[in-house]
Amino acid sequence: MAKKNINPVKLSIALLLCWPLGSLAHDVDVTGVARVLLYEQANNEYQLSIVDQQVPPLFNIERVLPDRCVSLEPTRFSYRFVCQPALNVQDTLLFPWSFEGVVVISQWADGSDVSSFFPGDGSFVEVPLSQLKAGAASLSTLAVTYLILGAEHILFGIDHLLFVLGLLLLLSGFWKLIKTITAFTIAHSITLAFAVLGIFPVPNAPIEVLIALSIVFLAREVIMGQKGELTLVHSKPWIVAFVFGLFHGFGFAGALGELGLSDSDIPLALLFFNLGVEGGQVAFICALLAINAFFIRFLNDLVPSMQRGLAYGLGGIAMFWFLERIPALVIA
Repeated sequence: MAKKNINPVKLSIALLLCWPLGSLAHDVDVTGVARVLLYEQANNEYQLSIVDQQVPPLFNIERVLPDRCVSLEPTRFSYRFVCQPALNVQDTLLFPWSFEGVVVISQWADGSDVSSFFPGDGSFVEVPLSQLKAGAASLSTLAVTYLILGAEHILFGIDHLLFVLGLLLLLSGFWKLIKTITAFTIAHSITLAFAVLGIFPVPNAPIEVLIALSIVFLAREVIMGQKGELTLVHSKPWIVAFVFGLFHGFGFAGALGELGLSDSDIPLALLFFNLGVEGGQVAFICALLAINAFFIRFLNDLVPSMQRGLAYGLGGIAMFWFLERIPALVIA
């Protein structure tokens, strides 16, 4: 007979609820960790249950909640409240307890169960709902949040920017530029989606090593081209951009975990994050092209030596990153 899969979060909830109250009360004294259950119900109503008997009661539940939430008549074993609009990824619960921390087990209206531990600071325990994969506040909030996150990730991700710089040094001709950047975009969008959706997760350490190696390879090809030694990479650079773009997509994936994602928000979050990445990438390319046009117009004699210097600098930085990231493979 086939074994039935058991949801570990639901099993934890069942064990917590079925365990004798005396044992739970003793446990919070020993571990310094309280346990809280948060249930999302219909019409933006919520139920908050404290499992441990010796946890101090919340005499004013509204101080724990976001300002827009209002308490309802409590039951014997739980607090009830309503929020308009519903709790979302930007909200935080603030428990006035001096415990070591709190374990919160949440059950959202879409059927998802998420649990996490939140450490205390001696006076309060802060519970960001992003770590419990709460839903987005609205489509506009989701769009703005992930557009900004995507743009920030490319503009402050120096290794990704250096790869784009290497492509620009390698390329000559408008259509080659369009094809190559498009190939890079398609590739990193594919692997970003695979990683975030859990279809093909990859450990971070080898990806970081491969990203550094991709820049080293690109810098080498740029230098060879400047010496007149042309290869397939120079005639069809979009092939290289696509292959290495796959690695960079896995590198982008870590950023989407920073704010937490409910399952229903993942497709739109991916879309807006990619749009943010592309917006930042286009802004960076336009800035480089403008700088290049300035030097061609006013300091044309310096352009070849500057490009050689950029290529060698690109390779040197990337090689340093490659050697620096190698130990992480062994440690992992």
